[in-house]
Amino acid sequence: MAERVQQPPAKRLCCRPGYGATCRPGQRAAGATCGGSSATQGESGKTQSPETLLDIAARKVAEKWPFQRVEERFERIPEPVQRRIVYWSFPRSEREICMYSSFNTGGGEEVGSCGESSDETRLPFRRGIALLESGCVDNVLQVGFHLSGTVREPATSSEPELVCNVSVSFDRCKITAVTCSCGNKDIFYCAHVVALSLYRVRKPEQVKLRLPISETLFQMNRDQLQKFVQYLITVHHTEVLPTAQKLADEILSQNSEINQVHGAPDPTAGASVDDENCWHLDEEQVQEQVKLFLSQGGYHGSGKQLNLLFSKVREMLKMRDSNGARMLTLITEQFMGDPRLALWRQQGTTMTDKYRQLWDELGALWMCIVLNPHYKPEQKGFWLRQLRRWNSVDVCPLEDGNHGSELTNLTNALPQGPPGNPDSLTRPHRTVFTRAIEACDLHWQDPHLQHIITEDHYTNYCYHDNLDSSLFDTRGWPLWHEHVPTACARVDALRSHGYPKEALRLAIAIVNTLRRQQQKQMEFFRTHKKELLHKGITSVTNLEGWVGHPLDPIGTLFSTLMETGRGGEDGAAALLDLSGSPASGRRTERPVSPAQRFLEEGESFVSLAVETALIGLGQQRVMPDGLYAQEKVCRNEEQLLAKLQEVDLDDTLVKIFRKQAVFLLEAGPYSGLGELLYRESVPMHTFAKYLFTSLLPHDAELAYKIALRAMRLPVLESTAPSGDLSQPHHIVSVVPNRLPRWFTLSHIETQQCELASTMLTAAKGDARKLETVLESIQKNIHSASHIFKLAQDAFKIATLMDSLPDITLLKVSLELGLQVMRMTLSTLNWRRREMVRWLVTCATEAGVFALDSIMQSWFTLFTPTEATSVVASTVMSNSTIVRLHLDCHQQENLANSARTLALQCAMKDPQNCALSALTLCEKDHIAFETAYQIVLDAAATGMNYTQLFTIARYMEHRGYPMRAYKLATLAMTHLNLSYNQDTHPAINDVLWACALSHSLGKNELASVIPLVVKSVKCATVLSDILRRCTLTTPGMVALHSRRNSGKLMPLDKAPLRQLLDATIGAYINTTHSRLTHISPRHYSEFIEFLSKARETFLMAHDGHIQFTQFIDNLKQIYKGKKKLMMLVRERFG
Repeated sequence: MAERVQQPPAKRLCCRPGYGATCRPGQRAAGATCGGSSATQGESGKTQSPETLLDIAARKVAEKWPFQRVEERFERIPEPVQRRIVYWSFPRSEREICMYSSFNTGGGEEVGSCGESSDETRLPFRRGIALLESGCVDNVLQVGFHLSGTVREPATSSEPELVCNVSVSFDRCKITAVTCSCGNKDIFYCAHVVALSLYRVRKPEQVKLRLPISETLFQMNRDQLQKFVQYLITVHHTEVLPTAQKLADEILSQNSEINQVHGAPDPTAGASVDDENCWHLDEEQVQEQVKLFLSQGGYHGSGKQLNLLFSKVREMLKMRDSNGARMLTLITEQFMGDPRLALWRQQGTTMTDKYRQLWDELGALWMCIVLNPHYKPEQKGFWLRQLRRWNSVDVCPLEDGNHGSELTNLTNALPQGPPGNPDSLTRPHRTVFTRAIEACDLHWQDPHLQHIITEDHYTNYCYHDNLDSSLFDTRGWPLWHEHVPTACARVDALRSHGYPKEALRLAIAIVNTLRRQQQKQMEFFRTHKKELLHKGITSVTNLEGWVGHPLDPIGTLFSTLMETGRGGEDGAAALLDLSGSPASGRRTERPVSPAQRFLEEGESFVSLAVETALIGLGQQRVMPDGLYAQEKVCRNEEQLLAKLQEVDLDDTLVKIFRKQAVFLLEAGPYSGLGELLYRESVPMHTFAKYLFTSLLPHDAELAYKIALRAMRLPVLESTAPSGDLSQPHHIVSVVPNRLPRWFTLSHIETQQCELASTMLTAAKGDARKLETVLESIQKNIHSASHIFKLAQDAFKIATLMDSLPDITLLKVSLELGLQVMRMTLSTLNWRRREMVRWLVTCATEAGVFALDSIMQSWFTLFTPTEATSVVASTVMSNSTIVRLHLDCHQQENLANSARTLALQCAMKDPQNCALSALTLCEKDHIAFETAYQIVLDAAATGMNYTQLFTIARYMEHRGYPMRAYKLATLAMTHLNLSYNQDTHPAINDVLWACALSHSLGKNELASVIPLVVKSVKCATVLSDILRRCTLTTPGMVALHSRRNSGKLMPLDKAPLRQLLDATIGAYINTTHSRLTHISPRHYSEFIEFLSKARETFLMAHDGHIQFTQFIDNLKQIYKGKKKLMMLVRERFG
């Protein structure tokens, strides 16, 4: 706590003008301990004597009345009475002290257990207890309503001993102000304040007690008063002398303000009538801490700290502490002042998810506060003004986290509320405070509501009204018809304000109402089923779902019932007075006796909680707008299911599961698992998976019905036409022409996939069920990636290492894999190659027939490239043959299928499949020849030079040089190398083709050179080819019996003469091209280029003359490039 060093000035002025002559000066100067009265100390435990009437009366007065009112009521108060009132005015419970000095108080009234469950031994409360128990509290003195003392903090290895002066003011059993010289700044009381306070609670008989200082001063005569003042100034002259002199001057001045006031302030005299009676809360520190946590933006555990502060608010509300609302107001002001709100609004970005959840909790807490049954009208009016002020701020976060919802203001539409303005029934935007503002119109004076929450035996067995708004059901048990989230908010408010028993009664009435509504909905649907199914439409619009709702109605009911069922709620409940009188200062306690009367035979609060959760989760509801609202639906559903999974299913719960499963299947448009489904309804996959796993051991048929019905995801399907009875379910849209934006669709599809996987796993060994699940998957799952995952899951389950393969499940896996192939054949999917390889593996596991089948229908499953490079290649591999244990005949049949596939692919896509087809057909002469012919046929139009060169090299490698030569010449016809492409990747192929032609003989070389001259314009490439052709005799590596002449080919005759002329011409053209845009930094490179050109020129018989003329022409044409021409002359003359 931020303990201020200076005590705030006392408000109350004390004087005793008519005290009476019987009180002689000095008669009250003697002191006594707190337990010094002859009255029995009720809490000391040292005697069994009953409390005196004085103690009983003094304790009640000390709890309820400010001391000023006591003084005004009675002209003279005897000293023993004053002492007992002062004594009983200090808090007697450690629970509140614990609450104001730690985050968690624990469950017990005595604080010996408070905080024991926490590891936070450094919390002020735990440290305070340690200081008290180690005897570090001393000099404890109580003067009136003021307690002081010193607390010694023992020395540590890093800190010296510290002695702290502590003072505590109190009033009506509440600590109203604290001061400690330690100077610590925190929201909570420091350990020294805790130690002193607990000393007074635990050892009251050891505390010296004095009456308020004004009483003591009144007993002194003038000399005594002067001596008192002078001694006080002497002891503290450095601190108080200036103040003392100032006061003396004012008192001696007749017209001073101090002389116009009757009496003088006394900080020990207790509270005045006007003082608010509440525990001390350092508002400044609350604001500073919240501002600090917000500025950290969720880092350093700030989100956790803020949640702990919210928990502290709830704890205060449960203790009926008015500081709960004060503290929440301070927190809200800091939240509203967060500069990030304006920044996010300006940038159009959304707040983080964790921060958004903090705002949700803020709104829920305000809902609890305004629904406090004991708030006075003026208090509620103050909160309403405050909430409206926050609500009107532009940056106030919206309820759905995205944009305004157009839901009807359901609270104002309630019968008990004032008539709503028709123009205000819809709000353009609903902020996190809107529901709390609406809740301000609610009240607790409805007679039926009062009977429900105050009576354990409120029944009417003669009540036979069967209307929807009946006050009782057919059993005579009370019902409560109200907007369900609003009704549940009442339950949450009752729990939050410390009325667990009343909350339980109302929760039971709400659940019975839900069950009755569910029964009537099913009866209505059964009556009109034929008509509704024929029309395919329904008027039911659950625009506001209970799961994912901002008020979390189902979670509230579930927690209320479960805590009672497990004994988790507080062991003492307060009596709730709804008459409108102010709440008592201290609760009247009595043991909880749950309303067992309103449970059916064999039913428990746990089973009722489970049934409530099933009803809420199964409600058909529209997916809300906005990313945050949709994520909240998923998160809330998963949280509720996690709580359900903690409950062990017994026979009673299994019966409830069965009953609710039947309801959900037969309730039509009211159920998310009914036959009529909105296109934009929240899917039931996650919920159905839980129901499936829970029901499977007990009722497998029902479990599968639920899971198969839940597999639907109509938002991804086109709307079924009205009256189409061929469809197993009908899809209708709540809002026509609306294009839903499901931000959580990926997560939803994943949940759908997990539900299907769960069914596949459970159906292993049951061919009929596997077939049904397969049909459902193929019909309802629209994502290839998810179907592929299911196929993989089924394959793993079917081929477990410790058992024989499940053939049926393996076929399901294969069928799903085939569907994936068809779905992704014409679309891009980054996992496509993985999918193809996996399918071949799956087909291999399934057997020869499966492999042959996918090869027969390859064109519907694979691209030609995939079919040849992956499918056929894998089929013909040795590992596949070994895996399948094939005989020679089977091997040959499978190889024939693979070769047929390869040839078909080569026909369809020769560019990418021809080489693979040739490779696969190597061992079959006819097939190989067919593949070669396909290549020749496609060479003219369908293949480029790179593909042809590749196949040509393959042919040479396989020992077919003439075929290689033919393909190379075909490739040359598609090639075109310009003068500056001296690094083109095809150069090596051209050199190889020329070398191949040269090796085959003069005729082949003579045939290829014209193609080279036509296709290649790059001088360096042509000169390289020319040089290679002049080094060896053509046909040196000729095959067969071809004779070799053994002579080098002359350059002055065909075909080399043509190549030489083309090379010289290429050098001339390249030279002119380079000179048109040459820069000085390329001069030396150009000179080297001319040197290479000269080498080629000199290969001709008149080459020297040609080169000289060439150089002279350059000098004449480019004489402007003086530096370059000078370099040319230096090198070439």
